[in-house]
Amino acid sequence: MTRFRADRPLGLAPATVLDYRELARRRLPRQLFDYVDGGAYEERTMRANTADLERLLLRQVVMRDVSERDPGVELLGERLALPVVLGPVGLAGMLAPRAEAQAARAAEAAGAPFVESTVSICPVEEVAGATSRPPWFQLYVMRDRSYTEQLMARARAAGCEVLVLTVDLAVVGARHRDTRNAVVGEGLPLRARAGRALDVLGHPGWIRRVAIGGKPLTFGNLEQAVPGARTPAAFREWVDAQFDPSVTWEDIAWVRENWDGRLLVKGVLDPADALRAVEVGVDGVVVSNHGGRQLDAVPSTVRALPAVADAVAGRAEVLVDGGIRTGLDAFKMVALGASAVLIGRAWAWAVAARGQAGVAHVLDVLRADLDVALALTGNTSLAGVDRAALWGDPAQTT
Repeated sequence: MTRFRADRPLGLAPATVLDYRELARRRLPRQLFDYVDGGAYEERTMRANTADLERLLLRQVVMRDVSERDPGVELLGERLALPVVLGPVGLAGMLAPRAEAQAARAAEAAGAPFVESTVSICPVEEVAGATSRPPWFQLYVMRDRSYTEQLMARARAAGCEVLVLTVDLAVVGARHRDTRNAVVGEGLPLRARAGRALDVLGHPGWIRRVAIGGKPLTFGNLEQAVPGARTPAAFREWVDAQFDPSVTWEDIAWVRENWDGRLLVKGVLDPADALRAVEVGVDGVVVSNHGGRQLDAVPSTVRALPAVADAVAGRAEVLVDGGIRTGLDAFKMVALGASAVLIGRAWAWAVAARGQAGVAHVLDVLRADLDVALALTGNTSLAGVDRAALWGDPAQTT
């Protein structure tokens, strides 16, 4: 019997995003895999993000001339080759060597934007230097406003033209997988600390490639804020203390004073919040429940999207994330009113499994899925795709 190799899924080659998830599970220490893979509390919302998308059906239409098809879209003044953005993933550089830079290169080659997280391992300057197309930059409004201003200035100096302001982290939701893996918690007992160490030692390939194989693993965008810190753990106390529950819509004016590029607000589920965002002058909203990692028992994003899209009604761009695993999922989100989708876990699993090549392959798969969806719903471009491309009443389906 041929021994299963940990660096490839069952079968000869990965074919789907979920194949890359399995590869990542085998390659990463459990604490890192669960950090990416897990959600908040009982993970009901995280599961609903994918389950509700799966229940939504496409309307197959035949005998149309679909000989020429284009899955590209216009978004925030630029042409994208497909309606997909690589969303911000914190600590991604712990999944593969300089993972953010690898993913940004794959995104650029595919004609898709990459969003650099505030808590990335690679600093924004490194990611911007790895490509000719500058990344977007994700930001939290932190208690230390002067450092927040510095981050915006750094991102702008690096060429970033789009700021993605995450607004659903006033406090941090409980992530039970992290607790069980002894990633969080005060005064951990020796047994828990030993188990965490054994988890890492059981993955020598990860140690060789990532932990000791390159530059030190620090939060590149925060090194100036926490001088002397040399490991991600050393930054945690400062980062956790920086989430500011006093932030309101009035703070958007302060952001605008310090940012002259495009501005998206990420973390909107309620139509009233979407309207408020438009009123304060943002360029777009991202319908998001943080991948089910914050407040559990809230609607899936595919449930929330139609009402938000109707409320905004062309006054701002509407993007969405949460549970997108295929190009068919992306197509469904566009049909419900999204201009584009953000993927997070999908590219994180891929970069953990196969680096830049894995991310490039995932984007190729999504593009191929979108092409088939266009053809078999009788469309030649996404510009003409709306809820008529879905089977039955989408509100009832989800």
